[in-house]
Amino acid sequence: MRLIFTILVLGASATVAFAQAPPWQPDVTQQQTYTLHRESSTDPTGGNSDWKTVAPGATQTVLDVDGPGIVSHIWFTIADPEAYHLKRIVLRMYWDGESTPSVEAPIGDFFGLGLGTYHNWESEMLSVGSDKALNCFFPMPFERHARITVTNEGAHPINALYYNIDYRKLASKLPANTLYFHAQYRQAQPNHGWSNDWKDNGDKIVLDKKNLDGKDNYVWMEATGHGQYVGVTMSVLQNQDFWWGEGDDMFFIDGATTPQIVGTGSEDYFLGAWDFGGKPFSYQLYGAPVLENELAGARASVYRFHLDSPIPFQKSFKATIEHGHANARSDNYYSVAYWYQAEPHAAFPPLPPVEERQPALQFVGGPGNGSGTAKQ
Repeated sequence: MRLIFTILVLGASATVAFAQAPPWQPDVTQQQTYTLHRESSTDPTGGNSDWKTVAPGATQTVLDVDGPGIVSHIWFTIADPEAYHLKRIVLRMYWDGESTPSVEAPIGDFFGLGLGTYHNWESEMLSVGSDKALNCFFPMPFERHARITVTNEGAHPINALYYNIDYRKLASKLPANTLYFHAQYRQAQPNHGWSNDWKDNGDKIVLDKKNLDGKDNYVWMEATGHGQYVGVTMSVLQNQDFWWGEGDDMFFIDGATTPQIVGTGSEDYFLGAWDFGGKPFSYQLYGAPVLENELAGARASVYRFHLDSPIPFQKSFKATIEHGHANARSDNYYSVAYWYQAEPHAAFPPLPPVEERQPALQFVGGPGNGSGTAKQ
């Protein structure tokens, strides 16, 4: 959105366009009343050892501050030689002294790296820059207290955890209707398709199957209370050949048993088309930064943010997507859903054990998945 102004320059009129900041960013033309602070891994001696080492099983608290305030930016980079350390390190966030986290996810998945390896991508709210720079710009308000932790569930130390967390200390309380940031990790390794007796996505046995109630859909998140859903990052490891993205997105609002919002295909929900054209792309609110050939073993990463129209709910919400048309396919999905809601929030499903979070091909049968145990 732009603000248009007409001004006079030496007797002639000229039109000047000023970009309007998104609503979560301060208006830089107005004097701000907050004070900006940073919690970081800086060397307290003034030297250049600006990192923390985190032993196996240990938790590093990276933010522990009183409010009212808003976390405005989070940056991490990690030196850890252990394979799939992005899946082994867990990020958690707690608001106002709550005992269960409002954010819980493997750190890679939170930043859209759901396959456990690094790739560069950019969006309005999350990005990974060269090289291995993890950035988050979701605004995260808190009234009384904020605590963010990083836990190493790997078998080896994190040699160096670097972080900068910027937050605003506010001069007055948050508005009474302020919603709190939440993020929930889910995975299916694998999704359980209802059949493996099909030859390709156009097989009649697949196309004739109906799914009107979303039963057995992959679930991105569920919430109770009131708030609004703002998006998802998802990664796919194919266990079967052919295009994985024939599944429709379905959203269930305030206890509905049939979805009020239904899409037309996975690549359509992520605002691409025609299998994404087989070409990776990355835009401000949507993208598919990882795309490989449509064969068993192929990988994909996709994202969509609803900043144009967050999906509101008053009592409950469930966000889902089919895995293949009518849930015929048995690929692996890994996702983090992002939303804002009033506290308290419902308990999250238990985080899968660390050994079950490593992406691995599964023996499921069907095209490209033979009679022996599948290997990565």
